[in-house]
Amino acid sequence: MAMVQPRTLRWRKLAAHLSLCGFLVLILFPLLLVISISFREGNFASGSLIPENFSLEHWSLALGIPWERADGSVVQPPFPVLLWLWNSIKVALVSSLLIVLLSTTSAYAFARMRFAGKGPILKGMLIFQMFPAVLSLVALYALFDRLGQFVGWLGINTHGALIVASLGAVALHIWTIKGYFESIDGSLEEAAMVDGASTWQAFRYILLPLSRPILMVVFILAFVMSIMEYPMASVLLVDEHKLTLAVGAQQYLADHNQRWGNFAAAAVLSGLPITVAFLVCQRWIIGGLTAGGVKG
Repeated sequence: MAMVQPRTLRWRKLAAHLSLCGFLVLILFPLLLVISISFREGNFASGSLIPENFSLEHWSLALGIPWERADGSVVQPPFPVLLWLWNSIKVALVSSLLIVLLSTTSAYAFARMRFAGKGPILKGMLIFQMFPAVLSLVALYALFDRLGQFVGWLGINTHGALIVASLGAVALHIWTIKGYFESIDGSLEEAAMVDGASTWQAFRYILLPLSRPILMVVFILAFVMSIMEYPMASVLLVDEHKLTLAVGAQQYLADHNQRWGNFAAAAVLSGLPITVAFLVCQRWIIGGLTAGGVKG
């Protein structure tokens, strides 16, 4: 027997679907516009969504391939976009792994161990995290400028300095993983210890496998934040071949260049590592996000 839905319910469903469609268009339109600009002829930011004169010039230059125009002139790639992309992936990958390592071990201590000052330290880290990272740029520059005099790979214009500076965002991830650890019954580790396991073995073989979803979520969040990071990278990196893509892409718009087509191709390229990371880790992301919010 077919169920008859109230008329108001059907209208509410229709309104919800229209709202979701409108929201989807609002999200996709800027992305489609950037992709459209990257395939247009010329370096113009304005124009229709569908390119009138389709061209692969911007993508060819972004991939480091010289482009021959219809008049026979050859345009050389102005900037090493693929090198910038590799720098971004390298820095993001190393910093994300270090953030997961530090935040996991720290979160275990805060979730399972008792020590003096635990509460104030946790609150202090959270309050410190609320200040914008831009406020610390001058201090970071002075710090790494000084460190570079003693340790070369931690000085200004090195990726080591940028990786170490990105670890300052670890407090938020400690809170996230700590909440997940506290949602896991501690009796599992206690049972392992009764059978002779050490604290490290209980952490390594019991808690970590159960926490894989939240660790993947933290890795993805740290990876995305590092790929998109601009203020610290623009201060710490100077040489053109050391820049990340987020900083280097600004060269297309500097000094009144206004190369919007080339900039759009580089911007789309910068989203590829994030897309690949999401596709690889998507099966853990939803479970980790929902489970991490059970208990904070």
